[in-house]
Amino acid sequence: MNAIRRPDNATRPRRYVTFAGVVLATILGVAGAQAASPADHINPKPASHHHWYQFGVASWYGRFFQGRTTASGVPYNENALTCAHRTLPLGSVLKVTNLRNNRSVIVTVNDRGPVPRDRVIDLSRAAAEDLGFSERGLAPVKVELIGPSAEVAQLNAPADISSAR
Repeated sequence: MNAIRRPDNATRPRRYVTFAGVVLATILGVAGAQAASPADHINPKPASHHHWYQFGVASWYGRFFQGRTTASGVPYNENALTCAHRTLPLGSVLKVTNLRNNRSVIVTVNDRGPVPRDRVIDLSRAAAEDLGFSERGLAPVKVELIGPSAEVAQLNAPADISSAR
């Protein structure tokens, strides 16, 4: 019986490939085990929160409303950095950016509005001046929610601090 004999070097590449595969799998397995510890599976980290923003036209209101009561119950002050928004909770902190000049201002929602449906926010005179559109009256803006309202913060706080201990 004539057996075909393979040279020894014909089987070596398989051994090296198999050995390299085992080494690579071991390295990746160790790296994966370090990346996800058992504690991560017990207490998973919450998913990142949705970042609320809105694009639209801003206007401002001033002297005529000075001293009148806002929806939050506080008298309107045209020199304060406040705004009126239709839906965001009163007390919400917003970053408003003028898209024409990229200037931004931080304001607090203390009133409801704006009345014209084609606008997304009404700013105080001081906020409009900071954004550079008080003379023009209107500006394209991006409105970003950067802080929760005081109402939301109070809802998340324990009712009785002593019972939380």
